[in-house]
Amino acid sequence: MGQHAPKFLIVYNADGGIFNMVADGIHKVVSPDTYPCSLCAVSYGLVSMHTPWRKYLKSLSYEVVFHHKDDFAEAYPGHEIALPAILVRKAGAMPEVLIGKDELDALEDVNELIALTQQRLAERKDAALAA
Repeated sequence: MGQHAPKFLIVYNADGGIFNMVADGIHKVVSPDTYPCSLCAVSYGLVSMHTPWRKYLKSLSYEVVFHHKDDFAEAYPGHEIALPAILVRKAGAMPEVLIGKDELDALEDVNELIALTQQRLAERKDAALAA
């Protein structure tokens, strides 16, 4: 997709890098109640993204961009939001929160994540962003 295509931004409450990925995986297993990224917990298993979420993201009609909190802060300096979050960004605009931290924290599984995402995209009535 082109540089001006609408974007679907997934921002995890975790830092990027292999060391952090391994540490996060261990934290999820050892102490899931204190794991800080509910979006990671719902959308990923121990080592990979849950298949229904991956398929859903591929079905969307716009570019999906993944960020960790460190590279999101670098890409959008001064755009501070509570993480994790799912955002949408139209060309030339700042990202807007589609699903915020509190809502993501309340989800119990990937099916709820998909249903909430579909609902929010439909509420936006934005044909360019709807799957």
